[in-house]
Amino acid sequence: VQLQASGGGSVQAGESLKLSCVWSRSLDYHAIAWFRQAPGKEREFVAAITYRGGTYYEDFAKGRFTISRDNAKNTVYLQMNVLKPEDTAVYYCGAVKITPDYWSALEYDYWGQGTQVTVSS
Repeated sequence: VQLQASGGGSVQAGESLKLSCVWSRSLDYHAIAWFRQAPGKEREFVAAITYRGGTYYEDFAKGRFTISRDNAKNTVYLQMNVLKPEDTAVYYCGAVKITPDYWSALEYDYWGQGTQVTVSS
């Protein structure tokens, strides 16, 4: 079982980044979520997408971030627009078969290694 996150980088406030999370075939029917963790803070939910395409967003992500998935490519994307300095964090993707609590990191069975996003003002 493997999740591979990529696409992070250093950008200016107001710019965009698109993160990718590639999963191994054994996770085909799992929901995939993005969480982030800033230094000294707990891991927090960003967005999730079910196998069938249902989406969930944390309030700060609504209107700026879009999660999508391409099951043929085993890839989930997180398009992040109008980035702010407070979006600076390591972004992780996680996988879970099914849960009513997509916002809880404790529910996730598998995690990728994380990708750093740094937004400067």
